[in-house]
Amino acid sequence: MSDSPHIDVSDGAAAQDIVIVGGGLAGGLIALALHRHAPDCRFLLIEAGRTLGGHHRWSWFETDLAPQAKELMAGFALNGWDEGYDITFPGLGRTLPTSYRSLASAEFHAKLIAELPADRVMLGTKADSLDAGGVTLADGTRVAASRVIDCRPFRASPHLAGGWQVFLGQHFRCETPHGLIRPVIMDASVDQLAPHGNGAAYRFVYVLPLSPTEVFVEDTYYADQPKMDAEVLKGRVAEYAHRHGWKGEVIDSEAGILPVISGGDFAAAQAEIAIPGVARAGARGGFSHPLTSYTLPFAADNALAIARLIAARPALTGAELAAFCTRRAKRHWRATGYYRMLSRMLFEAAEPDKRVVVFEHFYALRGNLVERFYAGRSTLPDRLRILTGKPPVSIGRAIRALFSPGKPLDTKPLKMETPA
Repeated sequence: MSDSPHIDVSDGAAAQDIVIVGGGLAGGLIALALHRHAPDCRFLLIEAGRTLGGHHRWSWFETDLAPQAKELMAGFALNGWDEGYDITFPGLGRTLPTSYRSLASAEFHAKLIAELPADRVMLGTKADSLDAGGVTLADGTRVAASRVIDCRPFRASPHLAGGWQVFLGQHFRCETPHGLIRPVIMDASVDQLAPHGNGAAYRFVYVLPLSPTEVFVEDTYYADQPKMDAEVLKGRVAEYAHRHGWKGEVIDSEAGILPVISGGDFAAAQAEIAIPGVARAGARGGFSHPLTSYTLPFAADNALAIARLIAARPALTGAELAAFCTRRAKRHWRATGYYRMLSRMLFEAAEPDKRVVVFEHFYALRGNLVERFYAGRSTLPDRLRILTGKPPVSIGRAIRALFSPGKPLDTKPLKMETPA
């Protein structure tokens, strides 16, 4: 049944205070926050995979996190750069001063396994169904709980509009030092054509110098369909590394397809996956940046908010916790409406060959404006400034996109045409 056979989840076992289903970023951070800030809470983290966090890399700007969130992340083995970061476009090259951080899922897993009590984590265990009274596992075992939090992966809905961010990254060990001292958050000087079958796209390469001889290179583009030709992207990554003189071996790879939400009926989409009395968090609960797909700052904030609530109100019911998370999700949806509007402007108003110009215009703005944008905290002056200047799209198309409901999100299963 499980990679954690020492945990007693039989029907006769004592009920858990909280069961978290899904040991990705959101679920893992909730478990960590509960362990640190609500030590009397008896929780259980259930993950279908054999490691926590899957096979990903999460990155963020240091300014994205509030002080308590920074404390929550401080115990992880992070890659960090305080020298700022670079961006490159056909007509713009620039270094911005903001510190940058990145966390590999292997380090995420190692830290959580080291800190969380062994009987609080179940790996290799699939949940079949969730309800207000607990979780039924795939083998029929019942785990009773006073509260349940659903942190399983995002599920596309016809009630949401938008597209997809498709990416494949490879970790190289170079034969000689690569020479980079800062991350390249966006190199959009590359060819802007998408792989066949995915239509037009905005494309860039993302580069992280992980050590003097190790570098992570990721090819990313925005597409209408949740489909990837991994071999094409591997070829693009190899070509980019070759062009920069980085020779060596690939020691790791990762790939993913993330939603880019431009609009829709959030309440209806959430109602599709709602389970009475069960709370939702993570991307499934709507907690991501609608344009960049960043999730870590929101996952950390949610984890701390939930832990503080449980510590303050130990008798909180599952229904009350579910309502708390729903209120936070609704506030997040309202607060990020501006970014969904920008997404519609980008993909419905801008011609394919002008999308890179939209981003170039944005990255020419003040560094602290860019910081607040990524954190989802753009001020009113920021929002006005982003939309001023010579527009790279026609006024008529911009107005139509502004009032458009957006293109319905493609709900076909995510498709990797060649395994990464």
